[in-house]
Amino acid sequence: MGIPITLKINGQTLTREVAPEQLLVQFIREDLALTGTHVGCDTSQCGACTIHLNGRAVKACAMLAVQANGSEITTIEGLAAEDGTLHPMQAAFKECHGLQCGFCTPGMVMSAVDLVKHHSCKTEVEIRAGLEGNLCRCTGYQNIVRAVQTAAQSMK
Repeated sequence: MGIPITLKINGQTLTREVAPEQLLVQFIREDLALTGTHVGCDTSQCGACTIHLNGRAVKACAMLAVQANGSEITTIEGLAAEDGTLHPMQAAFKECHGLQCGFCTPGMVMSAVDLVKHHSCKTEVEIRAGLEGNLCRCTGYQNIVRAVQTAAQSMK
């Protein structure tokens, strides 16, 4: 038996029934087909599932869909402008080659946007510390740090 939830996701309000034990990441990917939110570790350690919940970065594998009832969610699909213009962080990741395989990129971008909006990110050390909950197995992080620094200039 499902539990009804209503939320706003990427600007669109919707009501759905969810199983009480369904994770938010499963709801986003499977029920809503927003597959940019990735499942990497299922233990909230890799950050691939990072979304914005009421304006803050959270790991969608660490909460139930019913806990998001009444919330506003932004996924990587909702970050760009309606006309397709990339968010400054997305553009910076592209410009600075802040990705390789791309698996971690959606979660990394969502975390980086939160970092720039809500925390100090003036130095490389601060950026690396702010992103330590997101794992990348390909890049070595240098270009990711450069992308965050680049985006921070246009987001402030």
